[in-house]
Amino acid sequence: MIKIIQETTEYLKSKGFEHPEIGIILGTGLGQLLDKIDISKEVSYNHISNFPTATVEFHTGKLIYGTLEGKSVIVMQGRFHLYEGYSLTDVTFPVRIMHALGIKKLLVSNAAGAVNLNFKKGELMLIDDHINLQGGSPLAFKGVEKLGERFTDMSAPYDADMNSALENIASSNGIKLHKGVYASVVGPQLETRAEYRYLKIIGADAVGMSTVPEIIVANHLNLPVSAVSVLTDECDPDNLAPVNIPEIIAMAGKAEPRMITLFSELIKSL
Repeated sequence: MIKIIQETTEYLKSKGFEHPEIGIILGTGLGQLLDKIDISKEVSYNHISNFPTATVEFHTGKLIYGTLEGKSVIVMQGRFHLYEGYSLTDVTFPVRIMHALGIKKLLVSNAAGAVNLNFKKGELMLIDDHINLQGGSPLAFKGVEKLGERFTDMSAPYDADMNSALENIASSNGIKLHKGVYASVVGPQLETRAEYRYLKIIGADAVGMSTVPEIIVANHLNLPVSAVSVLTDECDPDNLAPVNIPEIIAMAGKAEPRMITLFSELIKSL
């Protein structure tokens, strides 16, 4: 793993990905942030040695380097998921690469379903904690202790200072920002009525198919991380309509400008 990380890092450095300060992972339907970035370099995932390739049609699959609010950033335009057939090691490999390149903070976004029915589609949720329902760990491999503490503490997986700053930014800009617990499942199928009831019982406020593996690895690397969910649908088991993926993508795009404000203002303050 160490050799592979070094190989990929050197390749990206040779392409001009030098001294990034902040990493950003963009979730499903969330790509408008790129319009605010002064892009200097971009590489398709399938051109990066040892990188997985995004297979989901609404995940573009590029690693982008540029400047946002005066800070150098690396942006993952499209992420990887277990449901694509990748391992948890594959899914989290880009986090290790961004860390090896030098990022000091990581920001993550995703599209999620609102399990807490006080939360409405089109709103945002700051992730305060999570529940891993993906059936595994990205740290469960031989030699992980060479990359960080095997028994990584997860008592406070999301950075308190960045989360507090995001709440203040939301308040100052009139953005409704809930705070809650994100449950990560494998997918790609959506949940049944019984599963939504179960998620509510165990304390989830939102559910999605990503993010938690990346957060675990960020903590393994002692990399401060914050994450925001764009709530794209309401998961009411008593009034559950058939899933409409185009509507979910459209809702993510509609809500995204508020998420961009949060991330941009936070980056400005770091």
